[in-house]
This record gives sequence, structure tokens and C-alpha cells, in this order.
Amino acid sequence: MLDPLSSSLAIAGSGLKAQSSRMQVISENLANANSTGAAPGADPYRRKTITFTGEFDRMVGARLVDVKSIGADRAPFRLEHDPAHPAADERGYVKLPNVNMRIEMADMRETTRSYEANLQVVKQARSMISMTIDLLRGS
Repeated sequence: MLDPLSSSLAIAGSGLKAQSSRMQVISENLANANSTGAAPGADPYRRKTITFTGEFDRMVGARLVDVKSIGADRAPFRLEHDPAHPAADERGYVKLPNVNMRIEMADMRETTRSYEANLQVVKQARSMISMTIDLLRGS
């Protein structure tokens, strides 16, 4: 088992990695928010979701977060009437991705805050380790 400061670094590091993966998924969703299918009536981009899991790490002596899976949101696609669009079906409707920009932006904000919180833990733990080394040198 690691000392408390090293454990803190490991826990925060797993949080940073998880939030980085979450940001990648959100970025992909935002980048494809207006992507349509390649052929008339074809399905467009489907919003991706990410699920986390906590795994107990014996060496750290704590639960670390990890990506459990990246899945697809099964919400229905948006339909827009645009008969001139190359991806329009026989009725003139185009299927648009099931990406809601407001939800993605809220998720992005939450992800950024979680990432920053984990980064602060890393900074504080490093500072405490540095101060401990300085104290040991002085004795």
C-alpha cells in the first residue's frame, strides 16, 4: 500500500485520465452535431456516451476511476424537412444526429471542473511532498 500522498496522486491521476476520455467523447459529439448520413434516408452520427467504473487498487489502497465503456445514445434522431438535401429520404426528411448542444456544453463544463479539481489535488500533493523533502533535508 502506498503512503497517503502517493495514493492521492494515483487517485487524482485516474480522475484526470477519466475526465480526459470524457472530454474526447464530448468533443466528438460536438464535432458531429450536424453530420448527416451519406445516402438518402441513412442514419447520421449517433451520440456517444461514456460510463465509468470504480476499481479497487490494492497497491494504492483505494478505488480508482476508469472508463467502463463508450456506448451509443439510443435516443431518436431529429428529423428536418429539407427535400433538397442529398441525405433526404423519399418524403423529404433528413435525419440529424441525436446530439443536443446544450447537454454537451453542460457536460463539457462539468468535465472541465472535475479535471481542474483533480489537477489541484495533484498540485497540492506534489507541494506537500516537496515540503516534506525540504523538512527532511533540514534535519
